[in-house]
Amino acid sequence: MGSPALRRSTSVRDVRAERREQEWRSLARRLSAGAEVVPEGVHFRVWAPRSERVEAIVEGRDPVELSAEPCGWFAGLAPGAEEGARYRFRLDGRYLLPDPASRFQPEGPAGPSQVVDPSGFRWTDAGWRGLEPAGQVFYELHPGTFTPAGTWEAASLELPALADLGVTAVELMPVADYPGRFGWGYDGVCLYAPTHLHGTPDDLRRFVDLAHGLGLGVVLDVVYNHMGPDGCSLEAYSPDYFSDRYRGEWGDPLNFDGPGSAAVRDLVADNAAHWIAEYHLDGLRLDATQGMFDASERHIVGEVARRARDAAGGRSILIVAENEPQDARLLRPPDQGGQGIDMAWNDDFHHSALVALTGRREAYYRDHRGSPQELVSAARHGYLFQGQYYAWQKQRRGWPTRGLPAHAFVAYLENHDQVANGSRGSRLPDRTSPGRLRAATALLLLGPWTPMLFMGQEFGSRRPFLYFADHRGDLGRSVRRGRREFVSQFQSAAGPDMRERLADPTAAATFEACRLDPADRVAGVELRALHRDLLLLRRSDPVIAAQGRNGLEGAVLAAEAFCLRFLDPGGRDRLLVVNLGLDLSLEGVAEPLLAPPDRHGWSVAWSSEAPGYGGGGTPPVDDAQGIRVAGHSALLLEPRRASASESAPQPESASGDGLG
Repeated sequence: MGSPALRRSTSVRDVRAERREQEWRSLARRLSAGAEVVPEGVHFRVWAPRSERVEAIVEGRDPVELSAEPCGWFAGLAPGAEEGARYRFRLDGRYLLPDPASRFQPEGPAGPSQVVDPSGFRWTDAGWRGLEPAGQVFYELHPGTFTPAGTWEAASLELPALADLGVTAVELMPVADYPGRFGWGYDGVCLYAPTHLHGTPDDLRRFVDLAHGLGLGVVLDVVYNHMGPDGCSLEAYSPDYFSDRYRGEWGDPLNFDGPGSAAVRDLVADNAAHWIAEYHLDGLRLDATQGMFDASERHIVGEVARRARDAAGGRSILIVAENEPQDARLLRPPDQGGQGIDMAWNDDFHHSALVALTGRREAYYRDHRGSPQELVSAARHGYLFQGQYYAWQKQRRGWPTRGLPAHAFVAYLENHDQVANGSRGSRLPDRTSPGRLRAATALLLLGPWTPMLFMGQEFGSRRPFLYFADHRGDLGRSVRRGRREFVSQFQSAAGPDMRERLADPTAAATFEACRLDPADRVAGVELRALHRDLLLLRRSDPVIAAQGRNGLEGAVLAAEAFCLRFLDPGGRDRLLVVNLGLDLSLEGVAEPLLAPPDRHGWSVAWSSEAPGYGGGGTPPVDDAQGIRVAGHSALLLEPRRASASESAPQPESASGDGLG
């Protein structure tokens, strides 16, 4: 909560913002800033509080001097200007700059902005109602490496395969434009302009429209905690875009609560609304929310969520947070002190699973042991660290998750960060055994959380995913040095033998090495079948599809084995047994979760050792004498139908138990 002075200044900002909003909406504008096509031409509006004079310089036309408005805004109309016109803003007769709210930069951030009329695109998704929080399966991809071409058109061709797999929503890594020929997208400098590297704004709209036609949602990763170190023109408009009150991890954070912050909040909240309204996106993933510093009474995270939902109209959208400190309060509704976020990434599950699969506990994995109990607890409670001491950071980590639904936690075995943070960017098939990988995939895709796959994971891609950024000169040298320092936290990568082999993040060859190989899609048919069948079970099996809402319990069975029991009111429980260790014979185990409903026994509903998945076959299950589970495997068990003799009433035992 902010101080009384901050609350008063916030209320003044809110009144001014509402007044400005009324003014520009009377001109049929969609957003508070940028170039917008109106019946009379193109209307420009920009915040430049340090300037005395601002002009819109439209190519092929006379300059248009913008009129000064209160609070540092400038606005004006270019009569007769049309969509497609290229323009810049000239400040005080000296600086020619791109529009901070440019909807497209056809030549990149250093070039002119282009007028885009989003109303010109013909959507075909009128019947699409969006995404609900429960029941989702995410698929994260980087548009530039998802296909050899790296375009929206090429990516669109792969959408039918994702829909067939059982994915429900594609999660795009950031697309806000940035300098250079390649990058991850987290150094964007043009928040409203989808990068020209993958195509035009309408190409992105066609991608979304096609996805909706296939029953797929599209969620976009957005970055509001910092701007990229190269090509950002915001400070030339005003230093007040950035805050000096806080220290950001990746550069100066945006100013959400200091002098001039009303316009910055407008820029970011409008941006969230723009992606939802103008691109029909189904949600936003907010990058590193711990870096969105704000002491205002209304935190910017909650404001972004509210504005995005308002922009969706009747559609349901999802707001997903990345939050390294694991602040579960973000997931609670505003009336409970939260920000109303739907979901959050769960690194705890990833870290425990990776230690279990690889045996490596270096760097930030040191507080996770990969034990069966950790994986059971992740299924039952979401975050593992909910306020305990975290040795890696030498402080407490996390907040309690009591009362939050299991689907609020996004679980994954791979994502862009966690793959690239390894010294070689290696994928799971190169880091664990095939059996363990199949068993962990079963846990991921049948568990009660919201599962997420990383591009190529479904067919076992061995293409690395490394950090890449097309920075040159001093900045490029700084990026290379920074990457070496980051990777050196892993002891195995700290020695000279590995330091000499680290990929250069600024080299085009590093970027090219990360492109998925189409041939791998064919070679990985067995692993793809495993993913498809598990996702079919997830949505069609009535007990698994409930995602633990009827109750979920778990138990440790051995040093590397555990079970999860999905409870069902009708007695149709399911038992998932995961064994990441040696062959397991469960005979005479004093664990009630292994007891079959009505004593009729268990039968195999699914096995990770099925030959069609590349497995070695499933041992017979006869739980009258115990359950045998092969090493490095997973079984989903369902109640066995009772035979006639089993259904008949049984006489009481003559031995008795001494009671009565």
